[in-house]
Amino acid sequence: MELKEKFEESVKLSESIPTRPSNEDLLSLYALYKQATIGDNNTEPPGGFDFKAAAKHNAWAALKGKAPDDAMAAYIDLVDSLLNPDEEE
Repeated sequence: MELKEKFEESVKLSESIPTRPSNEDLLSLYALYKQATIGDNNTEPPGGFDFKAAAKHNAWAALKGKAPDDAMAAYIDLVDSLLNPDEEE
């Protein structure tokens, strides 16, 4: 199975993670997904007191320069670790 197919499968599987991921993991999933599908974040940061939007913006912006294929691979690995937490080292 090629990387893009594995990535799309992992996106679907992410909806069936048995326990709610931590906020950090949720931000990582969001940022890796955006980096893999769109590329670098070139949007203006949100203003005001929208802390959730700011956190999402900053998480994605932190991945600037990461290749989409690398972001896809990292997303797949993160979903796998969240689906199978007992297999972590």
